[in-house]
Amino acid sequence: MYQAPYFKTDGSAGSEVTLPGSLFNGVIHEGALHQAVTAYLANQRQGSASKKNRSAVRGGSRKPWRQKGTGRARQGTIRAVQWRGGGRAFPPQPRSWTQRLPKRIRALARTSAFNSRAEAGRVAVIEGFDFEAPRTRDLTELLGKLDQPGKVLFLTHGVNRELYLSGRNLPGVRVLPFGTESPYDVVWSGTLVIEEAALEGLGDAPVKEERAKRRPLQREPEPASEAGGEES
Repeated sequence: MYQAPYFKTDGSAGSEVTLPGSLFNGVIHEGALHQAVTAYLANQRQGSASKKNRSAVRGGSRKPWRQKGTGRARQGTIRAVQWRGGGRAFPPQPRSWTQRLPKRIRALARTSAFNSRAEAGRVAVIEGFDFEAPRTRDLTELLGKLDQPGKVLFLTHGVNRELYLSGRNLPGVRVLPFGTESPYDVVWSGTLVIEEAALEGLGDAPVKEERAKRRPLQREPEPASEAGGEES
């Protein structure tokens, strides 16, 4: 079990707390973490770079001069790559750089990222955030009281608009709801500051409903019809 420093809402230090073992289980899989970070960076690429090759450049359908007898090198079109205004050799074309990872690899990478920060002692738990209105000065004072090294990633319990607006113009601060962060966000940060309410439900195992087995349809027996009259 990992221990983490605990801070109150005003930034004063408290006693250490034990991080939940369902997320901080000590497993660090570097291969899965590397795949997740590589896929995240690849998915940020727009893939919209485009240049024209010699077939896409307008003009140059006529041979500039005859093949022989001029003393000059043979040329087939003025839109070749060696001509000014010509096409480009092997130009970039629009493409998708999207990489998809299996669900288990993503979950393992997320756990590995959290455990890597907990092992280095870079995880802190805070009681809550008391921001009545967005104000960067209040967040800067809170960071000074926390005294955590490196870039700071705040993981809140749900969306905290005031905290997000207070820290969006600070270059070394990110604010995300807990559960929406990627392994790259965790690795990017030097210190994780997690709201206490976000960690409360991690110890409970999710309840999954069992699917009912498919059975062949059976028709219900029709009720016996009553006699309409006496037999003659």
